[in-house]
Amino acid sequence: MLHSMTGFGSSRLDADQYTISVEIRSLNSKTMDLSVRLPRFLAEREYEIRNLLTKSLVRGKVSICIDYTTNKAQKAQSSINKELLQAYYQQLEEAANLVGGQKQDLFRLALQMPDVLQQEQSENESVETFWETVQPLLQEALESIQAFRADEGKALTTEIVSYIDRIRILLAEIEKRDPVRMEHIRSRIKSHLSEISSSESFDQNRFEQEMIYFMEKLDIAEEKVRLINHLHYFTETVYLPEPTGKKLGFISQEIGREINTIGSKANDAVIQRYVVEMKEELEKIKEQINNIL
Repeated sequence: MLHSMTGFGSSRLDADQYTISVEIRSLNSKTMDLSVRLPRFLAEREYEIRNLLTKSLVRGKVSICIDYTTNKAQKAQSSINKELLQAYYQQLEEAANLVGGQKQDLFRLALQMPDVLQQEQSENESVETFWETVQPLLQEALESIQAFRADEGKALTTEIVSYIDRIRILLAEIEKRDPVRMEHIRSRIKSHLSEISSSESFDQNRFEQEMIYFMEKLDIAEEKVRLINHLHYFTETVYLPEPTGKKLGFISQEIGREINTIGSKANDAVIQRYVVEMKEELEKIKEQINNIL
């Protein structure tokens, strides 16, 4: 069954002293494009988190945000990084002097800059303890986004299979029309045959060879067989358990080649209309494949 690359998953823990939330978002991408935002005390776990998400989500433009906030009692344990505060303030003051800006809010702005306010961890709450708390939340968020992707994939499966079925119906119409097409071609050839054969330079053997070549160029039997095989293969691939987005893209290219060849060989207005409709359905498929894992 297909899985969408679009998804969202989250989890949250409200403890007495702090709140931890995990959010994972995913959009379309040809490769794994991963963005990670973590609390400073979990920075050393970034590599492990990246590996887990890459293995679980495979592909997509993925972003994860793990947010840690303390309650009011715990916030009282915050300390100010004075050196960093001073450096930020000086930079903001220089910028204000450069543009002639107001300076009354510089202290507040400097205080809000990254890492100026530092949390003093409780002795009983080490980085390892927090990581043990975050791990099940991370797993819960991953399960949530995977369920979201699966649900989206079910809708995509129904939609794409309907487009494939429509191409099959149009191919069946071409199959019905093909004998009529060939008969029209034969009739046109016969109507001109007497005029051609009356010429003194008429060569019967060469004419027969050229007619065989001409009829072979108009024959679309092989293209019809290959196209129906590609459609069967596409449908089978849709229901495979592993990610199949890239494979379906390759199969759709083969489907397109056969449709184009039928169109170029048809020499028949009715079949050309069917070919145009088939191309429309194929374009719909290609658009949806961009969102398939």
